[in-house]
Amino acid sequence: MIGRREFITLLGGAAAWPMAARAQQPAIPTIGFLDSRSSDALSERLRGFRRGLKEAGYVEGENVTVEYRWGENRVDRLPELAAELARRQVAVIVTTGGTPPALAAMAATKTIPIVFLVGQDPVRLGLVTSLARPSGNLTGINLFANELEAKRMGLLRELVPRAARVTVLVNPTDLPNAEATLQDVGAAAGAIGLRIQVLKVGTSGEIDAAFEKIGHEPPDALFIGASAFLNVRRVQLVQLAAFHRLPAMYGLREYAEAGGLISYGPDVVDAFRLWGTYAGRILKGAKPTDLPVMQASKFELVINHQTARMLRLDVPPTLLARADEVIE
Repeated sequence: MIGRREFITLLGGAAAWPMAARAQQPAIPTIGFLDSRSSDALSERLRGFRRGLKEAGYVEGENVTVEYRWGENRVDRLPELAAELARRQVAVIVTTGGTPPALAAMAATKTIPIVFLVGQDPVRLGLVTSLARPSGNLTGINLFANELEAKRMGLLRELVPRAARVTVLVNPTDLPNAEATLQDVGAAAGAIGLRIQVLKVGTSGEIDAAFEKIGHEPPDALFIGASAFLNVRRVQLVQLAAFHRLPAMYGLREYAEAGGLISYGPDVVDAFRLWGTYAGRILKGAKPTDLPVMQASKFELVINHQTARMLRLDVPPTLLARADEVIE
């Protein structure tokens, strides 16, 4: 028989078992998420990111947590938001929404791994020294969004062959992207005999002001530069282009889905998925130096035929045949 003292001892030990088990469970890792924009209109992309995490074995709220920091389109806020994530000692920082978040995270920590998602060559941006074997604590995904600007200009000319003057909108708050856009677009336009007018827009009010100016002296076509901020304002841009009856070229299919005439660019949802898998691999112990910078490989040409008819544009059959999707 078990005596009273032995029985109490056994009870005490049994009560301690769950506590010991809990103490031995590893802490749930935390991802620091830094974006220059707000969370509005990013739900589909976030699903891509979470799908990538799941492919790597992580489910938000179950075995990983995510601390979100949104810049609300204010670049000046990004350094403090990045520093806040670094002070929290998160397991990895992921950055998107243009170049500024990646640069802010890079300045905030030299030890916490950083996985970026940017629109142009990260070597040229100074984020890594090599695509194949990044040095330091950064790696990530290159969307090739800016490198496609010359291709977009050629497609716009193919769709609007009589165009002679094109207005180009760029976001000056993302200076590296704006400079790359103007360099590539300027060279491409010059090669096919187009004159360009550059308008800088960094706020919703500046977009309205730019179109007011466009209304006084309409160009033959409009070109929207690659920019995280402009992508968020896509509905405003598409509606203003329609109001002024301007054929316009955009960088992402979301513009064409919102009524924009034509878009050519990377499959961003798939890029977010790849970005999530890289974050998951870091959580599993991989170092940024072990993960080559991935290049986006899926690109989409989308034509909104309904908008083309509204603008009384005849889309060349060869262009329709090359489109990944034609919206009727």
